[in-house]
Amino acid sequence: MEAVLDPNRALRNARIVAVLVVVTGLVVAHRLGVFEQFAAPEKVKQTLVDLGPWGYVAFLLAFALLQPFGMPGTIFVFAAPLIWPWPIAFALSMTGTMAASTIGFSFSRFVARDWVAKIIPKRFKKYDEALEKRGLLTVAVLRFIFWMPPLLHAFFGISKVRFWAHFWGSLAGYFIPLLLVSYFGEKIWDAAKAAPKEFWIATGVILAVMLAGAWLLKRRPATPAASEDGKDT
Repeated sequence: MEAVLDPNRALRNARIVAVLVVVTGLVVAHRLGVFEQFAAPEKVKQTLVDLGPWGYVAFLLAFALLQPFGMPGTIFVFAAPLIWPWPIAFALSMTGTMAASTIGFSFSRFVARDWVAKIIPKRFKKYDEALEKRGLLTVAVLRFIFWMPPLLHAFFGISKVRFWAHFWGSLAGYFIPLLLVSYFGEKIWDAAKAAPKEFWIATGVILAVMLAGAWLLKRRPATPAASEDGKDT
């Protein structure tokens, strides 16, 4: 008699395989010295250029495996145009960002859904209905605004958005920001290096004041509603 496939067991096995794939990738990257190279920023550019096409592979491997689990993707996106000509930097940034987003989404949806659901802030859930009805457009807008934080990958993974709506929406949302960073990244870096120290101090103070103001507004108690007749009771 043909055995009946247990869907719960199949899902559990798929999760185990996914975890093993991620762990294996991390071990291989470690053995190849990818992470050690990225830990020494002054050597990254020369190392990747000397590797030729393998430099692309090392960049994408580090991007795809590290970003979904906490390393800021902007480090890779802004570093790419400092290492390669902008068309190559753009292609690598798009490929790495999409790979990282897909891994983060898939890990959240298929491997650690229950755990991820507990750490997603409740305010994210206001987007869930829009993701169900207008998934591609909602993903594109959120990616355009917020880019690639791991928490957003995780939220999309447990949301009602379909995989391909997430994929194409992410691609559309990333396109313009990554194109601009790839094209102007080196110019932005040169301008930042040339800026005086006073500029960065003033920028830091302004940002601190803005963040403090936003925090105070958020914590301010709501004004009691006036009575219907406009008088205190």
